[in-house]
Amino acid sequence: MPRTDEQLFPERSEARIRIYAWEYVDPSTGYHGQLKIGQTTRDDVNVRIRQSQGQAQQAYRNHVDTVAERDDGTRFSDNDVRRHLIEKGFENVDHGASREWVRCTPTDVRNAIAEIKAGVRFSGAHHLDYKPRNEQREAAAKTLAHFENVWAEGLGQAPRFLWNAKMRFGKTFTSYQLAKRMNAKRILVVTFKPAVEQSWADDLRNHVDFSGWQYLNAKTSRGQDVDPTGIPATTPLVYFGSLQDLLGRDKSTEMIKAKNRWIHEIKWDLVIFDEYHFGAWRDNAKALFAKRTLDDDEVEIATNERRLLELAHAVQTAAKVDDKLGLDGDSDQGERPAEEADFLPITSRAFLYLSGTPFRALAGEFADHELFNWTYTDEQRAKSTWIGAHPLEPNPYLALPEMCLMTYQMPDEIVAVASQGELDEFDLNSFFEAKGMGGQATFTHLTDVQKWLDIIRGDYLPLNIDLLKIGERPPFPYSDARLLKYLNHSVWFLPDVASVHAMANLLEDRGNTDFWGRFTVLRVAGPEAGDGLDALGPVEKAIGSGYDTKTITLTCGKLTTGVTVPAWSSILMLRNLQSPETYFQAAFRVQSAWSIINPEGDDPNAVSVLKPMCYVFDFAPTRALRQVTTYGTRLRPDIANQDHAVADLLKYLPVLAYKDGTMKQLDAGAVIDIAMIGTSATLLAQMFQSAMLVNLDLVTLKKIQDSTELLAAIMRIEGFRNLPSNVIETIINQAEKAKELKRKARENDGFLPTTDKKEWDAAEKERKSLRKQVQEKLIKFATRIPAFMYLTDAREHTLEDVITKIEPDLFKTVTGLSVSDFALLKTAGVFNENHMNNVILSFRRAEDASLSYAGIEAHEGLRRWGLYNTVVAVDGQQS
Repeated sequence: MPRTDEQLFPERSEARIRIYAWEYVDPSTGYHGQLKIGQTTRDDVNVRIRQSQGQAQQAYRNHVDTVAERDDGTRFSDNDVRRHLIEKGFENVDHGASREWVRCTPTDVRNAIAEIKAGVRFSGAHHLDYKPRNEQREAAAKTLAHFENVWAEGLGQAPRFLWNAKMRFGKTFTSYQLAKRMNAKRILVVTFKPAVEQSWADDLRNHVDFSGWQYLNAKTSRGQDVDPTGIPATTPLVYFGSLQDLLGRDKSTEMIKAKNRWIHEIKWDLVIFDEYHFGAWRDNAKALFAKRTLDDDEVEIATNERRLLELAHAVQTAAKVDDKLGLDGDSDQGERPAEEADFLPITSRAFLYLSGTPFRALAGEFADHELFNWTYTDEQRAKSTWIGAHPLEPNPYLALPEMCLMTYQMPDEIVAVASQGELDEFDLNSFFEAKGMGGQATFTHLTDVQKWLDIIRGDYLPLNIDLLKIGERPPFPYSDARLLKYLNHSVWFLPDVASVHAMANLLEDRGNTDFWGRFTVLRVAGPEAGDGLDALGPVEKAIGSGYDTKTITLTCGKLTTGVTVPAWSSILMLRNLQSPETYFQAAFRVQSAWSIINPEGDDPNAVSVLKPMCYVFDFAPTRALRQVTTYGTRLRPDIANQDHAVADLLKYLPVLAYKDGTMKQLDAGAVIDIAMIGTSATLLAQMFQSAMLVNLDLVTLKKIQDSTELLAAIMRIEGFRNLPSNVIETIINQAEKAKELKRKARENDGFLPTTDKKEWDAAEKERKSLRKQVQEKLIKFATRIPAFMYLTDAREHTLEDVITKIEPDLFKTVTGLSVSDFALLKTAGVFNENHMNNVILSFRRAEDASLSYAGIEAHEGLRRWGLYNTVVAVDGQQS
């Protein structure tokens, strides 16, 4: 069922945590010298303070009222403030059930808050105590069972398991839960994307389940003089390393770096490959680690050194290729040149592979019993069914936003600049092609990219004129008030480094600063942007809390995997992405949760969701819908019917398509048709239902009213007999009445008496209702034209062809209108000739292509198959 506007564009909460600290004025209350420290999301903290006092209202004085946000945008809570004060030696006074009172002064509280804002994170406090969700417990249990089965077989091979789980599954937390169940003491995490490290560190340092565990990476083991080999064997050790670092060589000896030798000299209990689908984790590099027997204590580094160096060379060569092409991160350009035989000489009792793309590695690499899948539809289905299954329990999925894909067919003059393939698809890479770097970078099609910028902010005059004629205002990203709050912090995914710099230069151009100047534009591309967390830091700093700032992050690959930026709420796909893995991995960057836990400080299960929806905007509709079709089909290989598989995805990922002035939600059939055929029959039927095919402006209506022939012709269209005979006259009269009242209001400085306002509202309501009815009748007539074209032998390419190259009797049978009446209405401008020509040409191309593909000669084949007397049902009816 199509979503309502309220569902597609929900209001966004602007709630933010405020910390307060108050005391009773009366010293005899027993709270003398104590402050109650709490939090709320109310704008007026006094409302919350009075509420917390209950019935026993007493005079109080509030000393602190501040937003609980650090400069980098991370939040802290009243618990953090109290904990910080307690660690500094202040007493947490016990008043029965209430533990919010601290014996201190207002200055002490303000100093504690200042210290927290300055960077105290309580990273080692292990204060988080949430429990694994059902799917997380299932993943750990299934994996451990498989490991134990392989170990029990005694074949001496280390078992392997893959978690295909979309972002926000909680792969890091669940991996640690698995390690804990295994009683693992040595855990190695390896990734090709160092930006993912933050979540590995935070989960280990903050959760109570991992108190006493040791976390190390290349920086901590070296910078803090921590000797990993000196850590007791009973202490669980997690070492995070990037593949690039582990493959690194000493420049003088070209041997394994001395600092990493210990990694190769011990036997790990569990090795975890994170972001398996990226970088060196490719189909041609499945055996990076040695498959060693479990009782092999001797690691022969020297004999494996040559292969290690070969693999290092392969990965470095791949990186150089990316630099040469001007690409960043995952370039979607195919496989890396790593060989199957290359491996790192590291041993482990078990291997766990983590992928954020839930179908990448299903093609034969892992058996069913070596797999656990958790997809976007699994997540959203769990979210929607939780209340019914657990009515009294907090919904753990509540904060995970639903995603909406909005595709836009660009105007012909934009598409013509960069079209490719037999279907003349809009080529984003070609359109956003750029040259140069830094301040010298510019687009090849600079004027047209500027037009595109004007379109997405609703400031492109030719398009606006068309929209005014049809009386609709579709939701373009930066022009629709319902979307603007979700575009305060967006990601623009561009083709390459040059296009990132060119877009930044254009947005910052003096002619664009009136609108785009309100956004901080971040260039996250090229070596100057840094790698991993180095690239993330400036983005987080620019966004801050996300409330008082607006940013546009421009990237061509960096930060499109393995990072979490809660304030990101939308992404603009501005490059060709043939791989659904890359497409949705990037899209899911904006699907991270943004919420406030325990907003009022009195209910740890309460959640204030700041981002209920997130949006993907795509300007190559056919290609985008191919991604949706492929993704939906692969997510549900258990469903044989493709329509049903895609429909299952669309339950939780609504797809809206803009074309010819209207925005419509597509069902599974329409998505598949467009994706598979390009200009499909379904899309063409929708094109013939476009409001832009007919003109009902005041000039045209008066022309009809003033001509007896035109009035008679239009009343002969099917359905008009059900309308009032004076319908055209009434629409004109009500429009003139509204115009006169507007003139009267202008003369009175915008003031309109109540009686006139009611008259205006009534006139507008009647005019719009009747106009819509007339429009619907004309559009219904237009939907009969493709049925007629399908049956006729003529080769129509324009509206003029329909009139001059047709069979009159057949035309009247199919459409209900004579050729002469249709010609008369066309001449009067009732039908928009330019838009009608585009639709007719598209229909004829698609018809010819589909018939040729089926091996049927057009029209002669229809006769041969006995279809000549059958009218195709394009408007829900069959003649």
